[in-house]
Amino acid sequence: MPPRPAPEALLPWALSVLGVSASDPLPLLSAVAGDASHRRYFRFTHAAQSYVVVEAPPATEKNEEFLRVGALLADAGVKVPALLGVDLARGFLLLEDLGDLLLLPALNSASVDGHYRHAFDVLAKMAVAESGRTGLGEYDEALLSEELGRFQEWFVQGLLGYMPTAAEQAQLRKFFVQLIDSALEQPRVLVHRDFHSRNLMLVSHGELAVIDFQDAVVGPVTYDLVSLLRDCYIHWPVAQVQEWAQSYHRLLRTRGLLVDTDDALFLRWFDWMGLQRHIKVLGTFARLYLRDGKSAYLDDLPLVLHYVREIVDKYAAEAPAFADFKAWFSLRLTPLIAQQDWSKKR
Repeated sequence: MPPRPAPEALLPWALSVLGVSASDPLPLLSAVAGDASHRRYFRFTHAAQSYVVVEAPPATEKNEEFLRVGALLADAGVKVPALLGVDLARGFLLLEDLGDLLLLPALNSASVDGHYRHAFDVLAKMAVAESGRTGLGEYDEALLSEELGRFQEWFVQGLLGYMPTAAEQAQLRKFFVQLIDSALEQPRVLVHRDFHSRNLMLVSHGELAVIDFQDAVVGPVTYDLVSLLRDCYIHWPVAQVQEWAQSYHRLLRTRGLLVDTDDALFLRWFDWMGLQRHIKVLGTFARLYLRDGKSAYLDDLPLVLHYVREIVDKYAAEAPAFADFKAWFSLRLTPLIAQQDWSKKR
């Protein structure tokens, strides 16, 4: 089906915000690629200046959170799209146009280190942001558990068609408790929740801008770091990822954070946080396909599965719950995964 046109009132509203007379000719709107939500983005040009206008339905989108977090990030020195106008009742936003240069296509073996060092600086600014004054939610046990629950409901049962036994479900809960406990013992900072190469934009002079931040919470210090370094859309060598993680740990120490946390503990936090995230992502991407018809996310499942197996293998010898999960996953899920068309694409 052809895409829905923009709401008739959207462009006139944006022009009124800019002080354009209603009698002036209307510029053309062009759709901009969006994300997994119901938000829709459109670009237009007026007086040789480009703008982005957003339709973000209030019934489904976190518009007030977008405003609060955007202001918080800007105050912390993080580049975000400037807000030029908002109509919360209709879910209309007028934003600065940051262009089309997402970080992902700019990443290669020669460029990645420099770009990630810039991203570390952004993360460090977020880590010292005054997040307590904005009413952000907590990345608490309930939210971590809900995310992990998507794995059984949408990936295991929904996508693979396997119903775990009561004993297997109890085993999964035991495994998940270890991941949750590791997350909750970490220092708390502002967490974007999707700090990866599709939500970072290259703007002037190599600066990175952050987008899609309305789901931010206060949570574990390693969460956004692992979202960046074990990105669901691009893969880097294990040794390089570990070196980057340690480098960011050193950067936090220079900012007065985690000064009493040794490298081994930080890396375990980082690894187990990534495992929580990627198990969640298996369920989330399956849900986007099964519930929302967004099949493109299936193509990213093989890399996510690679991350899950990598960390489970790393810790199976020292953590019995990891060993049990590894054995169950290999016995019950791996044969079913091998039958999926998307599993053969990488």
